Amino acid sequence: MRDLRILALHGYHGSADILRRQLHPLASSLRGVEFVHVDAPSLAERDFGWWHSPARGWDRSRAWALDLFAAQPRFDGVFGFSQGAAMTGLLAGMRGAQLGDPQSPIAFDFAVMVGGFKNDAPEHAEIYRSRFTVPSVHIIGHADRVIPPPESRDLAEQFVDPVILTHGGGHVVPNTPAVVDGLTRFLDRARDRLEP
Repeated sequence: MRDLRILALHGYHGSADILRRQLHPLASSLRGVEFVHVDAPSLAERDFGWWHSPARGWDRSRAWALDLFAAQPRFDGVFGFSQGAAMTGLLAGMRGAQLGDPQSPIAFDFAVMVGGFKNDAPEHAEIYRSRFTVPSVHIIGHADRVIPPPESRDLAEQFVDPVILTHGGGHVVPNTPAVVDGLTRFLDRARDRLEP
């Protein structure tokens, strides 16, 4: 059984290294998973985030994502935290399978979002036009004051049949037993769908 290859997208003021540290407690509880951490393209320009509100920098991040998916070996899934989770949602809407475009380089089979939200910028309206079909799990902290739980639930409702896992903490990547067990079951189902 091969490892699942998962693209990992950091939050607004984050980086690949910061997310690696934030994700470590949870990642060390999961078996058969390889997280591929990347920096938002803005970091190379001494900026931060995947975009600034409402969507300044989105074109740069969109072009970066198209190039990354075209150049990299295929990702099985995408994991995002905070604004990285919002980016994961947008990527779900840009998947070739979602758009009926087999030529689109954006292809993956599941999405995991922690503390995510929908960006209501007009530039993203077309992406959110229909519900996303990729299997998804949404991890929501009851005490999250950065991205309030209703905003994460709005993102989850953008997906068909979302799995929602909750924890009592705030805006963190949790590793509570309920989250680890729920995410393990979700990833095992994803792996079963991928294995012949």
